[in-house]
Amino acid sequence: MTDRIERQIVINAPRAKVWRAIADKTQFGTWFRVQFPPGAFAAGEIVRGNITHPGYEHVVMEIEVADVTPEETLSFRWHPYAIDPGVDYSTEPPTLVTFRLEDADGGTRLSVTESGFDAIPAHRRDEAFRMNDHGWSQQLHNIERHVAANG
Repeated sequence: MTDRIERQIVINAPRAKVWRAIADKTQFGTWFRVQFPPGAFAAGEIVRGNITHPGYEHVVMEIEVADVTPEETLSFRWHPYAIDPGVDYSTEPPTLVTFRLEDADGGTRLSVTESGFDAIPAHRRDEAFRMNDHGWSQQLHNIERHVAANG
């Protein structure tokens, strides 16, 4: 499949704790490596922040929050792998990132799906898919470590 990336992990923590790591902008920014303003994500808002991952500090991440259903779902739209400050990505269709939480043996199952890659312009689609495919695997480990460290 080239249109979507799907990942999941079971985190040894209650759903409420995993939810806070996703829905609180500061906590999200800590494990995702982006400096967002404080507060909780709200449906309909546009949130911007500087990436803090080494080598990407020049990138401003922008998301449009699509849905917030407490302790169940958070989704947002963004332009995947939009790292070139000289490119106007606003003319491209965004992908949709959805975090879903479910109870699971041993804690909380966190599923992440990013869909809509088939609509990305052909000249950058493969690289955006490849980079985010790898990136989501890493981000799930990042959130798992974050939740464990913030007992």
